[in-house]
Amino acid sequence: MVTAIAGISSVKNFVVIDASPLIGLAIVDGLSWLPKLFDTIYVSKIVKTEVLPGTDARGEDAIAHAFESGWLKVWQEPINPLLDIDLDAGETDCINIAMQYTDLALLVMDERAGRSVAKEKGLKVIGTAAIIGIAKQQGLIGSAREVFECLHQSSFRIAPAVIKQVLNRVGE
Repeated sequence: MVTAIAGISSVKNFVVIDASPLIGLAIVDGLSWLPKLFDTIYVSKIVKTEVLPGTDARGEDAIAHAFESGWLKVWQEPINPLLDIDLDAGETDCINIAMQYTDLALLVMDERAGRSVAKEKGLKVIGTAAIIGIAKQQGLIGSAREVFECLHQSSFRIAPAVIKQVLNRVGE
């Protein structure tokens, strides 16, 4: 379980993921990549409520299966409100969880404002596009370009410049 993208060289144990990457990866059947890339992945209780069945989130059945499988877990410890920021509650919780373990945590988040705050606080942050690139590098998918095209056909959006950067990085 080693990654080599976005400055991350060896992340194994402490990953916190926001709702958007879960939904994006569910759209492209990519949730199965996560336990192959990382050990346990945590979400906040708020993120869980944003993505579970009954919320009309895309891919909610696949996300529910990830919780049932045990590799996607809800953070059970108290979340110290280290930041009082103007972000959505799920993003705020994810950042606050990761900030409790700044040197160990990898935060998976897509929203630009949340990523900016997390980086200002010294967190390692990647998004859905980077996960797709990592999956390609680890041989979990044959083509990152095809995965991005599938995402593009949905309402899920990633900036063309980000897609181009990932495709260049993985040799596509």
